[in-house]
Amino acid sequence: MRLGGPAFGPAGTPVEWIATVRRHGYRAAYCPVGADADDATVNAYVEAAREADIVIAEVGAWSNPISPNEEQRRVAIAHCQRQLDLAERAGARCCVNIVGSRNPDAWDGPHPDNLSDDTFDLVVEVTRQVIDAVRPARTFYTLETMPWALPDSAESYLKLMQAVDRPACAVHLDPVNLVNCPARAYDTGKLLRRCFELLGERIVSCHGKDIALSTKLTVHLDECRPGTGCMDYAVYLRLLDALPGDVPLMLEHLPAEEDYAAAAEYVRSVARQEGIAL
Repeated sequence: MRLGGPAFGPAGTPVEWIATVRRHGYRAAYCPVGADADDATVNAYVEAAREADIVIAEVGAWSNPISPNEEQRRVAIAHCQRQLDLAERAGARCCVNIVGSRNPDAWDGPHPDNLSDDTFDLVVEVTRQVIDAVRPARTFYTLETMPWALPDSAESYLKLMQAVDRPACAVHLDPVNLVNCPARAYDTGKLLRRCFELLGERIVSCHGKDIALSTKLTVHLDECRPGTGCMDYAVYLRLLDALPGDVPLMLEHLPAEEDYAAAAEYVRSVARQEGIAL
């Protein structure tokens, strides 16, 4: 497995970008170029990453391709297709998005229809539409787990992939997003083991975060920095390390560079205790 995260520093050239990634001690990185970059530019970064043994972990396609607004949905699907094409050109491990939401006011928010059978069918249709437009050969289109939208469990993720029925549909695991009740918060090891039991061979990239259950009524869960919540990182790292292919674990959603440094050091400290190389 490999640890990665945002690269704070110069990245305007491949040489600068590699130096910045190395300064953080990462062996995986987010894609450093956008979909508007020409092939020569993309290839220059890809070659620099190859020479430095840096894995380009993911290209984000953050948008709402199941929006109830037809125009927003059309634009989002086109964006996902462009980003998947970029991931293919860059040789990234995956292009990642959430499925979106039926909430007209929040692209990633809760809505009563998010978990319905009709929405399941729409997600399958849209996911196929994105994949079939690009037909990637060396990357994957992935749907990040969510607490109030599909896939919201290992079981629903497996069911969704089976329904999509495309080899280029793989798993991006964010276990923190699955912790949506006290039962899961109190036993994240069990949650992790179930995810890897059902999805392990299809996991191509992961997010590294943490989550804390507070005393605020009724139930209040807050995302937080790795090491300050209840996520069982010893179990998480052991399961990741057992997967083939050096799966990236990417830190995200922290406010500042020093927070990422603290998160990385915590993950590395757990890895050292477990005898795992990052």
